[in-house]
Amino acid sequence: MAVTMADISKLRTMTGAGMMDCKNALTEAEGNFDKAIEIIRKKGQAIAAKRSDRQAAEGCVLAAQNDGFAAVVALQCETDFVAQNADFIALTQSILDAAMANQVESKEALLALELDGRSIADLITDRSGITGEKMELGFYEFVKGAATVAYIHPGNKLATIVTFNEALENQIAREIAMQVAAMNPIAVNRESVPANIIEQELEIGREKARQEGKPEAMLDKIAQGRLNKFYSESTLLEQAFIKDAKVSVKDYLKQQSATLTAVDFKRVTLNVD
Repeated sequence: MAVTMADISKLRTMTGAGMMDCKNALTEAEGNFDKAIEIIRKKGQAIAAKRSDRQAAEGCVLAAQNDGFAAVVALQCETDFVAQNADFIALTQSILDAAMANQVESKEALLALELDGRSIADLITDRSGITGEKMELGFYEFVKGAATVAYIHPGNKLATIVTFNEALENQIAREIAMQVAAMNPIAVNRESVPANIIEQELEIGREKARQEGKPEAMLDKIAQGRLNKFYSESTLLEQAFIKDAKVSVKDYLKQQSATLTAVDFKRVTLNVD
């Protein structure tokens, strides 16, 4: 049977596939829309399998907050051209919306969620078939607490989420999220820095002091001093506040409330830090 432009347009609206892909699928399916959709989906699966070893370094990073829950997702692809496509951004947003609505706590759980009768994993595969690029849900992170905030840096390549121990003004929270984006701390405070990183920094401090000719008996003390400097540069609460370097983030928060503090954060970026 002849395939009409109306049929092609209808299938394109249903699947998001290109005009020629829709025409070819309808022709192969002899006008049966269900079969045509399955043909397009199988094409997506084939492309995804074929390009599984490719690097998906580009993409879109979005984040959102809702009272005590915040999440960030990164849908990745191969080229910035696809990453900036409105349909790709819309898919990323729909994945984030699903994460927020269900407050899922793992990437696997998010991929298994269904949107319009299809799992998110399958929807990503379908989009891969449409664009011809490898696609994957590269990152999913969330935080929960008394108050949360989300920040998306212009360009959709970097986003942060932060949770606090008590309610605070959104602008104050946003400033802390921007601090995380700009300064890339490794932990909230010195107590939450992994032990292996602490030992690594101490050893670096000892070795540097040794190379400077310092007495062996002084190496541990000197290394500890340098570790303290590392804490002030690399932990969120001890970092200098980006809007006023005279105070730490911890002190800035205490200016708002004596008991206010940041509890956790996540930072997702597709940029090279």
